[in-house]
Amino acid sequence: MSAITGVIARPTSYVGIWGWMTTVDHKRIAVLYGVTAFIFFLVGGIEAGVIRMQLASADNELITAGRFNQMFTMHATTMVFMVIMPLSVSFFNFVVPLAIGARDVAFPRLNALSFWIFLFGALLMHMAFVVDQVPDAGWFSYANLTEKPFSVNRGLDFWAIGLLVMGAASVAGGLNFVVTIINLRAPGMSMMRMPVFVWMTLITSILLVLAFPVITVGLIELVMDRNFGTHFFIPTGGGDPVLWQHLFWVFGHPEVYILILPPMGIVSEVLPTFSRKPLFGYPFVVFSGIVIGIMGWAVWSHHMFTVGLGPVANSVFTITTMLIAVPTGIKIFNWIGTLWKGSIEFTTSMMFALGFVALFIVGGLSGVSHAVSPSDFQQQDTYYIVAHIHYVLFGGSIFGIFAGTYYWYPKITGKMLDETLGKLSFWLLFIGMNLTFFPLHFLGLNGMPRRIYTYSAEFGWENMNQIASVGYLVLAVGIIVFVVNMWQTRRSRFVSHDPWDAPGLEWSIASPPPPYNFAVVPTVEGLDQYWIMKERAEAAGTLNTEPEALVDPDTIHMPSPSYWPIFTAVGVTLVGGGLLSHFALSFVGGAIAMMGVIGWGNEPATAPSDDH
Repeated sequence: MSAITGVIARPTSYVGIWGWMTTVDHKRIAVLYGVTAFIFFLVGGIEAGVIRMQLASADNELITAGRFNQMFTMHATTMVFMVIMPLSVSFFNFVVPLAIGARDVAFPRLNALSFWIFLFGALLMHMAFVVDQVPDAGWFSYANLTEKPFSVNRGLDFWAIGLLVMGAASVAGGLNFVVTIINLRAPGMSMMRMPVFVWMTLITSILLVLAFPVITVGLIELVMDRNFGTHFFIPTGGGDPVLWQHLFWVFGHPEVYILILPPMGIVSEVLPTFSRKPLFGYPFVVFSGIVIGIMGWAVWSHHMFTVGLGPVANSVFTITTMLIAVPTGIKIFNWIGTLWKGSIEFTTSMMFALGFVALFIVGGLSGVSHAVSPSDFQQQDTYYIVAHIHYVLFGGSIFGIFAGTYYWYPKITGKMLDETLGKLSFWLLFIGMNLTFFPLHFLGLNGMPRRIYTYSAEFGWENMNQIASVGYLVLAVGIIVFVVNMWQTRRSRFVSHDPWDAPGLEWSIASPPPPYNFAVVPTVEGLDQYWIMKERAEAAGTLNTEPEALVDPDTIHMPSPSYWPIFTAVGVTLVGGGLLSHFALSFVGGAIAMMGVIGWGNEPATAPSDDH
């Protein structure tokens, strides 16, 4: 295999900052999502550090109770909505069109719009720090904590309107990927020949489209309660605070699977590659993902066992929560079956995938203990819950995302991350993860409540909190090693288009991929198509599995860059910003958004000079 020795030439319209602002190339949008989400990952990590340093010792006064509330609210909100979700969408953008043999997503300009709305919505929420009116009611923002008497500044308005803006981005992106996967698959790629990651993308996208309207209704009602005198969640006006919990968790539990299904898909690609054998039980992995997506709508009230729903409701949701562990267990056994008697290569990506499986099992087992409503009465609002969610979302989602980063980085950049530094980063993150979050199980069982900013030494919680805070420092060093690894690739040589001997179509083209992806759209003959092509070449007595020759991008019909998506996104964001400042700004934003949509609608899909 010969190395790719240079970066693919791009049309002049892609050059410079303006090129990034106007791009509709799904691969560039993937990079924008990934870089933005990683920056927010560092922001959320700093917020977590403040929390851990405050709790490192008893009777600590590093920060005030109010600032502590702000830190854990923004930490959780940032990690869920601005880190794990967009990092997954980054992989959706880069991998899915390549994996299904498409030249781009179905709606390239809508894809760009979804990124810019996400970015501006996230920045709008973080403007709360600039004006020092930071949300402080938790990422769940339970009523009545969110009502004016208990949250008098604009912090919860920043939170609600920021989420409304980002929700529009999520729905747009979800619709785009559903249409892309259904309509743009290469000839021969039936649904049951799609890679598991593409299946998980499809299920996640459907969940996004269906779940975000629910939280949108709740957020609109919350904004109206706070600003327009309605009483949806105010008991004195006939409202019901429990209604907010239902709306939030009807969205919030599908959201958990929105966060975990994409990493499950990543792991289902990584394990077969480095076990040198096809995924064991492919149909079972696919259908278990579908069942998880369906059953995710039937378990939301296990977050509400202590609000007084009654024994019938508690019993029903106890049963459904236990049942949803079954398809998850099926996936785990199929991953183990893939490893069984495989020729395992312990690359950094493989180690993160194995770490995902191990840590997710711990999080799953603690989740089953929450499913039993009587024991949940003891665990509710303790650090046992904090331990569970971090084993699922850090040990699960983040480790899966790191596995995907090391796996697809050579395809994204044409360069390889250093394996020695990668394995050092893995062990630091694995050890730091367990040091930080495993002691929280014991703290919860010993009665330490969530969301307290300090505690007395007499409770005996200090030692475990100190261990957890040391673990945070180990995690921080692991992230620093990862950043150093990324930085040093600037001087690395370009590697083969297929450094892992991988099975997916994305590895059959140059690295980094050309703007058009495939000069000739491939025909798919079965699952793991590139392995099929390589086996045929080997049977014919040749090892020639080089990527197709590069062609002039201007000879292939591709959509032109456009400034209308970012223009429209500015208008949408100003509509939300006006609700936080002056309604006149919302009117201006609406006018800008309308102009953007009209301009977008009248713009040719491809500039005449590029139309071949």
